[in-house]
Amino acid sequence: MDTKAASAGPAPTHLPSSTYPATSPYSSKGARSSHQYFSLRWNNYQSNMTSVFHELLESQSFVDVTLACEYNSLKAHKVVLSACSAYFQKILLDNPCKHPTIILPADICFSDLQFIIEFVYRGEIDVSEAELQ
Repeated sequence: MDTKAASAGPAPTHLPSSTYPATSPYSSKGARSSHQYFSLRWNNYQSNMTSVFHELLESQSFVDVTLACEYNSLKAHKVVLSACSAYFQKILLDNPCKHPTIILPADICFSDLQFIIEFVYRGEIDVSEAELQ
């Protein structure tokens, strides 16, 4: 981790990379304190998290939910689905089992589900105009 006071060279992109000194006049109990505090910033945090979650999906690591439709299924992460969808969040909160299987409505085709999951994990997707329907 780099600091403004001492630099150890460039930090890996998946770790916090810089700090900025900030002095707080108060301790955690509200009394005056002379302790120095540091503001930590993780460069490329958002792009790193997006990349890591997508890699975990691709490798099927830590997957803990199965989504099924049209006689097909795929695995995903409950935390990612919950963060991106109130629909999935409600279902997963209402059914707190270790690895649930969610059977989606019949009007959702599997290729659309794959596009949706790709979009949720990457934040972008390339689809043809016909596939947007």
